[in-house]
Amino acid sequence: MKLFKLTALLIIIPLILGACNAINSKSEISTSPVLEKIATRGELIVGTAASMPPLNMTTKSGKIIGIEPDIATFIAAAMGVELNLKAMPFHQLLPALKSGEIDMVMSNMTMTGKRNLKVAFVGPYFLSGKSILTKDIAIASIEDGEALNNPETTLAALKGSTSQQVVEGLLPKANFVPAETYDEAVKLVLDGKVNALVADYPICLISTFRYPEAELSTMLKPFTFEPIGIAIPANDPLLVNWLQNFFISFKGSGELERITKHWLDNGSWLELLPEVE
Repeated sequence: MKLFKLTALLIIIPLILGACNAINSKSEISTSPVLEKIATRGELIVGTAASMPPLNMTTKSGKIIGIEPDIATFIAAAMGVELNLKAMPFHQLLPALKSGEIDMVMSNMTMTGKRNLKVAFVGPYFLSGKSILTKDIAIASIEDGEALNNPETTLAALKGSTSQQVVEGLLPKANFVPAETYDEAVKLVLDGKVNALVADYPICLISTFRYPEAELSTMLKPFTFEPIGIAIPANDPLLVNWLQNFFISFKGSGELERITKHWLDNGSWLELLPEVE
């Protein structure tokens, strides 16, 4: 814990000396409505689905952990405010951002052109891609997604996600079952109610380790390229610039790599997660 605090201090010192003095006083912030709100309340509100391991997930005790909560902790510390992680269904995150209910979204969200027409993105801080989770080894071993594009195949995907877009756009003949959360989607696979789940590769891979008795399979590598970033309100260039400068120091220090490796290489945290009901 002492080492973590020391590392955090070393990383945020440049930001504290530069940007953080501005956020401590609303009157000193220039043309940034979001930073003004954060300074006024003394709290950074980050929206997350809290159900997308290893980027974000909820423990048995109700604590939200993962790569993104760790990054958000550093961002809030650099701003000199408290962090409030607000969990909600994935498809509600961007509406909540646009309404001002949350300040930013960190929830395994792909930086797509369509989303970027409505909100700004900073990143990427993580690279992902689509894969499938299934009990059927034959499905997991396919190399051509067209094999899934038939009425006999039922696929699940997270509602409002790019996975849903992949199913509806590339596999229109397959039956589609939307899920509110990844836990719900994985349960559909475990219960045999769908042939496969289309989801980000890390989520599929970790599910195979999380439920070894289910004999789940996934593809050896993702079949799409998905850059993951922070979604923030449009028309706030100062906030964009602040976050860009934050990541210059954060990546340069090696802390982003350390956090990512911690969650990807060490699976002990799987024991903290509740079983899918």
